[in-house]
Amino acid sequence: MNALFKALNDQTRRQIIELLKYKDMNAGEIADEFKISKPSISHHLDILKRADLITGEKKGQFIEYSLNTSILEDLISWILSLKN
Repeated sequence: MNALFKALNDQTRRQIIELLKYKDMNAGEIADEFKISKPSISHHLDILKRADLITGEKKGQFIEYSLNTSILEDLISWILSLKN
């Protein structure tokens, strides 16, 4: 769970999650939405993958990233359980 909170603690990573909410994208498409270097985007994607927030699937020469909603559902369930 620590990796999850670390991943969510960065505005750029939260913005990447927002982008992937609408459609799957490769790293180049994601990078085009930001004014930071492609290696920085790759670093953010790696952190999101390690936290299980996104998944990557090789499609041709690119890796297409998508949102892993099940980990978000687990997080919401855990937060709601704290209320009891």
